[in-house]
Amino acid sequence: MGRTRSCYDNAAAESFFGLLKAEIGATVWESHEAARADVFHFIEVEYNRTRLRKHPEYGYVTPLETRALATQDLTPAA
Repeated sequence: MGRTRSCYDNAAAESFFGLLKAEIGATVWESHEAARADVFHFIEVEYNRTRLRKHPEYGYVTPLETRALATQDLTPAA
C-alpha cells in the first residue's frame, strides 16, 4: 500500500488482490480457519512456488526461485 493520491504506489497490491479474488472466487467457507487455510495455500503454494514470471535477468522463474538466485548473486564486500 502506498502514499495517498498516488495510484502507482498501490498498483502491485491491487493487482495481487484482483488475482486472489479471481482465483478464489465467491467461495463461502464454513469457518474462518478454513478461509485462512485456503488463502495461505494460494499464496504460499500457487502464487510463490508455481506461478511463472519473467525476470529481466533470470528469465521465466517463480518468485521463490528469483529470491534464491538473487541471494546467490550477492558477493560479500571485503
